[in-house]
Amino acid sequence: MKKFLLALVLVMAMFVSAEAAGKHIVVLTNTEDHGWTGSVATFAKQKVEEVNKEGKYTAELITASSAFDQITKVEDLLAGNTSNLAIVIQPLDDTVQSVIQQIVDAGVPYVAFDRIIDSVAHTAVSNVKGDNEGIGVAAAAYFVSLGMKPGDAVYVYEGDTSSVTTLRDNGFTKYLTGDAEFEGKKIPDNLKWSNDELKNITYSGAMNWSRSDTKTSFESLMGDASNAKIKWFYAEDDELAMGMLEALNGGGIDDTTKGVFLGNAPAITGCGGLDEYYAVLRGETYQNIAKQCAGLCSVTYSPAMIQTAIQDMVDYLNGDNVTQDHVIACENVTAENVRSYPSF
Repeated sequence: MKKFLLALVLVMAMFVSAEAAGKHIVVLTNTEDHGWTGSVATFAKQKVEEVNKEGKYTAELITASSAFDQITKVEDLLAGNTSNLAIVIQPLDDTVQSVIQQIVDAGVPYVAFDRIIDSVAHTAVSNVKGDNEGIGVAAAAYFVSLGMKPGDAVYVYEGDTSSVTTLRDNGFTKYLTGDAEFEGKKIPDNLKWSNDELKNITYSGAMNWSRSDTKTSFESLMGDASNAKIKWFYAEDDELAMGMLEALNGGGIDDTTKGVFLGNAPAITGCGGLDEYYAVLRGETYQNIAKQCAGLCSVTYSPAMIQTAIQDMVDYLNGDNVTQDHVIACENVTAENVRSYPSF
């Protein structure tokens, strides 16, 4: 009897192992193109190749140019044999919710990346996302490390009108008031900001994540020479930070005003991992400006996070525990550590 039970256990283990080994991971992202969203596919492709090389599972990347296109491609997958299917998806907008429910109904495990749709988030193996609030926290902590004092004038270049911008705004002020911590530490008590002091933060309004819009806006801002005394500029994306640098490098700002601004040793933060901005941090471009700044920083929010999402699925198929709410912590990238971080 004992031999029979042992044999049964071994057979079942072999069956489970064979089932896992036959799993096919399909990664669905936006079309590979320029910019943050398009770069997700580039990093996904690298991880897919890695999974295939390891040989335990097979993987492929399927890109879509629109939410409708993505929904159609998922439905095509679900119309076939789903017994060995696993999905990692970057929903292109909230309308993808309907097809995610179809994935769930088909009994297919899935990991969601970046755009997390709250109504179906509980059904995912893992929801992998960057920490939008943490971006603001990290930027504020960086400025404080450079000597920013309560009530100093701060200018925030906002991305758009979505919850992403709201979170990035809120994280900044939460750190300053002592309601959030960065790398396990809160702002020192003597440097906390009061609600009245927070009124010295000026918000640009939606720049639509556009470098050119930010360039134009910054030139207009510097059209009032008194604004050249603003030292702290929190740009909520590397593209927006590049818009400022392009304006400072161009002819759209009066030379005297430009001299006053740079003479005040400004500090600029961005986020995302844009290689053009990282090149500035590496000392390769815009050094006539960078050397006059108190500091330049980019908070991590890399499209390479898709590789973590794919790894979460691999771990799940391996039988490992996976965190369902997988928020990737922010880090500050500066001239001192930039070569340790991937860019796009």
